[in-house]
Amino acid sequence: MSAVDDTSTAVTAVLQQVGARLKRLRAERGTTLVELAEATGISKSTLSRLETGQRRPTLELLLALSQAYQVPLDDLVGAPDVGDPRLRLRPGHLKGRMVVPLTRQRAAMQAWKIVLPAGEARPHPRAHDGRGWIYVLSGRMRLLVGDEDWVLAPGDVADFDARVPHWFGSAGNEPAEVLSIFARPGERMNVRTVRQNA
Repeated sequence: MSAVDDTSTAVTAVLQQVGARLKRLRAERGTTLVELAEATGISKSTLSRLETGQRRPTLELLLALSQAYQVPLDDLVGAPDVGDPRLRLRPGHLKGRMVVPLTRQRAAMQAWKIVLPAGEARPHPRAHDGRGWIYVLSGRMRLLVGDEDWVLAPGDVADFDARVPHWFGSAGNEPAEVLSIFARPGERMNVRTVRQNA
């Protein structure tokens, strides 16, 4: 079988699922065929044949339905199966921390889960381009950004300019787990923290 035949077969399989998807969407919205016909300008019989698979959906029909339902075309035709989306990236160790990469490549945005070992660590602030974003999953962590010194608890979020010297580590007698995202540029988040007493 040629690549063209494979593509044609895949397209046919996707289009065969459109009818059931349209019928399910209409039922979820509580819309009748008559109401949908009025909203789209498509006849009730054509809509019925689309839902039962007796009519092949065209781009013109799908665009009208997409607009009426206020959903992207992808929701009507379904995204193709691109295989297993799970990342199987191996954890590593960096400066005494366990680091699990959550992104596959070194692109504009990189994400990690980091386990910070318990105990006081000596801060070594560093700076680089971009923005840093941290979400505390468990434990307590200390975050230094410039002259500021905070303690973050589970559920706290910090967003900071990575060009300002910064450092973070565990702030308690137990390890802390955090999600760390680095982006150029990053999306700003509000900092929700408790300032550490000097």
